[in-house]
Amino acid sequence: EDLANGHLKALDKISDKGWHGFNAINLGTGRGYTVLEIIKAFESANGIKIPYKIVDRRPGDVTALYADSQLALEKLEWRAVRSLQEMCASAWKWQSNHPNGYNTKK
Repeated sequence: EDLANGHLKALDKISDKGWHGFNAINLGTGRGYTVLEIIKAFESANGIKIPYKIVDRRPGDVTALYADSQLALEKLEWRAVRSLQEMCASAWKWQSNHPNGYNTKK
């Protein structure tokens, strides 16, 4: 829902007559989460257990990666408002209701 609202804000902005050119604007929380934090949030939000193993980092794995979403606040007056648990619950609900994704053919 946050992401959809961010896209709507961007569409509103580029339809303004005063908007020129291209700007890359990151939509996100501005905070990184570990894989384990996301697994735990999915489990908690959806009442499920996700099997996992903790192993050594693979060559090339980055330590941290997240987007700076400050420009979204400045240019679009947008910020993420949902918690990680809310995002996980929403994603799980959508996937559960659409097991084939956007492909309606089975």
